[in-house]
Amino acid sequence: MDNRQAIGSWLSGPRAAAEDMGVDFGYPGQRLGLPQQGPGSVARFGRRLGAVAIDWIGCQVIAYGLITGGNLGAAGSWTLWLFLTLSVLTIGTVGFTPGKRILGLRVISENGGRLGIVRVLLRTALLALFIPALIWDRDGRGLHDRLARAVQVRI
Repeated sequence: MDNRQAIGSWLSGPRAAAEDMGVDFGYPGQRLGLPQQGPGSVARFGRRLGAVAIDWIGCQVIAYGLITGGNLGAAGSWTLWLFLTLSVLTIGTVGFTPGKRILGLRVISENGGRLGIVRVLLRTALLALFIPALIWDRDGRGLHDRLARAVQVRI
C-alpha cells in the first residue's frame, strides 16, 4: 500500500477501507431482517434528526409560552422534562412521537412488536444523556436504541 492509499483509507474511514478489501457489510437493517427500502426499513439519520428537532421545538414552544410565561431562562429545563415525558408517553403507547409521525417513523422492538414500558424508559433515559444517541452501530441505530433492543423504521 502506498502513501496515497494509506491516507485515502484513513480519510474515508474504517468501513470504506474494509469494503475496499472485500468485506460485505450489507445494507442497514439486513441483520435484523428488515427490508432495504420502503416501509419497515431502518430510518435514516436525517429523518431521525428531523423528528427529534420537531419534537424538541414543540416542547420548547410549550415550555416557553405556556409553562414559564415567557421566561427564557426557566424554559430550558422544562423543555427537557416535556421532551422526556412526551417520548415515554407516546412511544410507550403508539410507538411514535409527533415528530416521528410527521416524518413517517415508528419505534419498534427488534422482533417487530411494540416496546415494553421498561425498554421505553431505558431508551428515553439514554436519550436524555444525548451521547448514546450519537454512537451508532452498522445498522444506523443509536446506542440508546441498541441497548433498548429497539429500531426506528419507516412507516
